[in-house]
Amino acid sequence: MKGIKHPFTGAHYEQDGNGNLLVTDGDKWGRFDTEGRWLEGELRECDPQLGGWVTGPQAPNHRIAEAKTDH
Repeated sequence: MKGIKHPFTGAHYEQDGNGNLLVTDGDKWGRFDTEGRWLEGELRECDPQLGGWVTGPQAPNHRIAEAKTDH
């Protein structure tokens, strides 16, 4: 899973593949829109600022681009 661990709560924040934020904390989870509004799940609160980092637009960066391979 790609995502980021919240520095205070330890919850895992990641995109759900549909542009929303999926937060998991142990066995509990919650799905939120890009502004941190609850959509579904047992977890009903998230850090909207961290969620914005995870679900926001990704700018290309030459330092982390995938390596090209010749096949």
